[in-house]
Formats: sequence, C-alpha cells, structure tokens
Amino acid sequence: MNNGLTQIGNQLKTIWLQLGGGQRLTLIVTALAVIMGLSGLVMWSARPDYALLYGKLDDAESSKVIAALTEAGVPYQTSRGGGSISVPSDKVYQMRMQLASKGIPRGEGVGFEIFDKPNFGISDFVQRANYLRAVQGELSRTIGQLDSIESARVMIVMPENRLLVDNSKKPTASVFVRVRGNATLPQQNVNAIRFLVANAVEGLVANNVSVVDNLGNMLSENAENDSMAGLTATQLNSRQNMEKYLAKKAEDMLNKVLGVGQSVVRVSADINFDSLTKTEEKYDPEGAIPRNTTITDDQQDTLSTTSNGGVAGISANSSSETNSAASSPSNTSKVRKKVATTSFEINKTVSSMIQTPGSMRRISAAVFVASNVKMDGTNRVVSTRTPEEMLKIKRVVQGALGIQEGPDATRPDQITIEEIAFNEGPAMEITKQLDQQQKKDFWWDLAKAGIYPLLGVIVLFVFWRMFKSTPLDNVTVGGLAGGMGSGRLFRPRDSDVVTVEVLNQLIRENPHNMTQAIRSWMGAPKEKV
Repeated sequence: MNNGLTQIGNQLKTIWLQLGGGQRLTLIVTALAVIMGLSGLVMWSARPDYALLYGKLDDAESSKVIAALTEAGVPYQTSRGGGSISVPSDKVYQMRMQLASKGIPRGEGVGFEIFDKPNFGISDFVQRANYLRAVQGELSRTIGQLDSIESARVMIVMPENRLLVDNSKKPTASVFVRVRGNATLPQQNVNAIRFLVANAVEGLVANNVSVVDNLGNMLSENAENDSMAGLTATQLNSRQNMEKYLAKKAEDMLNKVLGVGQSVVRVSADINFDSLTKTEEKYDPEGAIPRNTTITDDQQDTLSTTSNGGVAGISANSSSETNSAASSPSNTSKVRKKVATTSFEINKTVSSMIQTPGSMRRISAAVFVASNVKMDGTNRVVSTRTPEEMLKIKRVVQGALGIQEGPDATRPDQITIEEIAFNEGPAMEITKQLDQQQKKDFWWDLAKAGIYPLLGVIVLFVFWRMFKSTPLDNVTVGGLAGGMGSGRLFRPRDSDVVTVEVLNQLIRENPHNMTQAIRSWMGAPKEKV
C-alpha cells in the first residue's frame, strides 16, 4: 500500500512539474475556490434553524434574557431592535422552562414582586401607590396571556380615602390591548377582560371598565350596545353558534353531492331566550266526591193548658183554687228537627309548565348553488340545472335544517335557493400561485440535494480539461548546442528535456531557426524524439 501511495505521489509530482506557471496558478485558484465553496455549503447546511424564543421585550427584560442565554452557552439571534430573541429550534422549550424557573421574563409592568424587598419608613400614600402598580402589572400580565392578545396595559383610578365618604365617586379602569395581527377581539373576550379587572379591584364594576384596542376601537361600547339591544353576549354567541351549526350541516351535505365549493348556505335563526314558568289549576264541580256527612236530629216537646170560660193562655181574675178546679186538661206538642250536612272533596287539577330558553321562533335560509361547468377542451361550458333538480335540492336542505313550510307549519320559516355561476377567478389565481410556489419549493429542494454531486462533477470536469490541454510526455530533443545562432541548427541530445513553454519562447526569439530545428526533429528517429 505504501508503494502505491508513493507511486501516486510521484505521478502527482511529475504532473505538477509538467504544468506551466499559468496552469499552476489556475489549479491553485480552482482548488481554493472549491475548498471555500464546500466549506460554505457545509457551514450553511449545518447552520441551526432558529425559532422565536421571546418577542416584544423591553430593553431591561431583553438584557436579562441575553445574559441568561450567554451564561447557559446557547447561541441566539436578536431582531427588531433587540425586542425579539431567537434560539435554535431544538432548545426553545428547554430555555423557556429554564428561564421561567428564574422568573425571566417577568412581563410588562411591575407586579407584586415590588413588595419582595422590605422598605421601612415609606408613607401610606406610597404604599397604596405601589399596591395599585402591582395590581395593574399583574392584570396586564394576565390579560396578555390570552391567545388573541399580544400585550396589554391596565390603568386603574381609585377615589381618594377621605374622612367623609363620597359614594358618588367610584373606581374606574381602562384597558389597552394590542391584538395579534389584524384579528378582531371577540366580544366574549372583551366581557371576560372587563369582569376580570372588575373582580380584581375592590368596588369596581364591569360597566366602569373601558377596553380599547391598538386601532383605537372602543370594544367595551359594543358590549353595552348589545345589552341595550336585549341580547347578552352569551345569548348572541349562542345564536351565532346555532346559525353556524345549521349552515355547516347543510353545506357538508351539499359538498358530498355537488362537490366541494359548489354551494353556499347562510342561516338566520330567531331564538326565543325567554324563560317562562306557568302554573294552572282546574276545578270540576260535576265530579265532586263526598268526603263526610253530618246528621243533626233535634226533638222538642211543648206542654200547654186551657181555663174554662177563658181564653187559653190568659189567666183569670180568680183565686187559685177556683182556677185549679175549673182548669181543663193540658195539651202536649212535639217538634222534631233533623239536619243533614254533607262535605264534598273538590276535584282540582294543578299543572305546572316551565319553558326553558332556546326554542326556535323562526329559521330563514339562503342557498346559492353553482351552475354545472364542463370543460370543452380549454373552454368552460356553463349549463343550468333543471327545475326538478333545484326542487330536490331545496327539499333536501329544508329537511336538513328543519324548516317548516305549508299550511301545517307552526313557524313562519323561509328558504330561498338560487342557481348562479360562481366567480372562480380569485380561487384559480390563488391555486395557480400555490402551484408555482410548490414548484419553486420542489426545485429548491432538488437543487439543495443535488448541489454536492453537481459541484463534484464540475471540479472533475475542470481537472479533466486542464490535464487534456497539457501533454503528459516530455519532448526529448537533446541538448541545445551553443544556442540558436544564425546559420546553425538546433541539434538534440538525449539528455535534454524541452517543455512547451520553452518551445514557445524559442519560437518567439528565433522563428526562422526554430522552423529548421523542427524539421530536423521530425526527420530524426522516433526513439530520439
């Protein structure tokens, strides 16, 4: 093996000696260019993929994060004036956990860590101001954790503590939120922010909390208008969810029949959010049931006497003896009274009915169906559907949404279905752009995968061209006796070797003599050439 390496080294040395000065310089420059290109490609391919660690940091927080990364020996990149810090993608979550364990970053504003260091001798006013700053900072950090919010600031105004309490002065708060991208903050999130701030401050109510976004829109005003219109945020959200559910239900069905994107369904639902409790009592006098009967029997005897010559019941003006002798026998009368009392159980029916909110008052649906499109070569041919097909589609959508129509309908529902040719120009343009981007990505990936073999082929081709243009065998012409004087020919000797550069120089210096010398060489035996 050593002999083989020695032989290869000798061959390379021989080739190097046969090259001229310009060829040697070209070879050195080419080798350096290849080495630098390969080194750059290796470094570029081995470069780590950076991902965002933290963004929108102030200078103080950014310096703390950079110091922690430097201490951990993790490479990083900064952008946006140092507010955004990126690290290798495989270390993002690891560094976030490590920095979180150190309390970095703390977020916007100052939180309750302001009380970590005891400060003796501060006034009560400063203490209250620090507490208010801490509450504002903690609320700002909490609101900033929402997915749709990039950052937030909270300002709270508390009435002064005085000896005489003025109930007319209430705490107020203002919240500034920066929404991510061009998104719109949902009304449900606005209400959540208002109640979050109100419940964190003593004496603050949600109506006294104002929410403004980074575009200058008053978000809390929409919530008040919705409440005044009779629908709370929860009711409005329920209505929107119901409409989306019904529309998606019909569109999914039509997509499987007509094709994806061949129909558009919009639904408007009128929902009854009233809660009603009704109690009804009914009496049936004809169906009375006897409960008990009471019978009272009262009998009374009456005794009466009548005197002679007198009127019954009137005493005569005579002595008692005369009256007694003259009195007639007594009469006895009997009176009997019988009373029967019967109590009846009243037949009463009590019914209670509770109507929960959420019943449907009315459903209105609008459906657009795309016309049939067929390709005739490169031309698009649009054909309309038959009335029977449109009627079938209408009945199917009507059944899917539960729309009631006709004389037996209990709700005034409505459905409208129309056929129209969809404008597919923007969609086709987007599809074309996506196809072009996919092609670019494909060729770029292919170029990255084939750049190393291509570079190797180019290097081999350069070496092949260089060695092809250079004769590997020396031209043995013998010695040059006495130079190239006038009238003297160039006689070769076996011990001399003449290269191409030497021949070119001799031709430039003595063109006439070199012509004769070449003719002499050509006539010489082959073993001496």
